Parts: sequence; structure tokens; C-alpha cells
Amino acid sequence: MKLYGISNCDTVKKARAWLEAHGISYEFHDWKKNGVDPALLARWMDAVGWEQVVNRNGITWRKLPEAEKAKVRDKDSALAFLQEKPSAIRRPAFEYDGKLVLGFDPDTYAQVFGK
Repeated sequence: MKLYGISNCDTVKKARAWLEAHGISYEFHDWKKNGVDPALLARWMDAVGWEQVVNRNGITWRKLPEAEKAKVRDKDSALAFLQEKPSAIRRPAFEYDGKLVLGFDPDTYAQVFGK
């Protein structure tokens, strides 16, 4: 499994600790260090909607001027925005057993991995 996120994100750190504590191996892909695959994000947006992939609760989004936020209004504009600002992608993210999981919630992880 590949876990996507940003290494210094507290939520990503919690998710990684949970996975390690439950013996679930993963490969970590840091969007800031390794880049963002637009085809992957597009697939995720097709699966759950662009609104779910853009983290509008995070600091990166909240610090944006309203004019910049207004430019993110559909899948194409969201893809362009997230390429420029990978810290605005909801994280952590992974695909497991055909399911996309965005964010970290211990109960959701337990259900996904049967732990």
C-alpha cells in the first residue's frame, strides 16, 4: 500500500504511527518531496469529487486570499491548484482494497484493515 501525504503533517504522523502499531506495511509518498501525480488526483476526484480532495479546513487554504479560493471551482481548477499547493490536498490518503481513504480516523482505519 502507498500512503500519500506530507511528512511533517501531524495528522500524517498519527496515521503512520497507527499503521505501524497495527503491523501494516506501507510505502510513504511525500507530495512535497516526490511531487503530485495529476492523474492520481484526477482519479480520486472522479471517485469522491474534487471538494473532498481539496482540504479546505487546513492552514494552507485558510491563509489564501478569497480571490484565490474563488478560482478553485471545479475539477480542472482544483487539479491546477493542488499541483501548485500540495499542502492543500486532504491527507493522509491511500487506496486499499478498492477504497479511497482520505484523512485519519482510527475507527475508519480499523474498519478498513479489519483491526
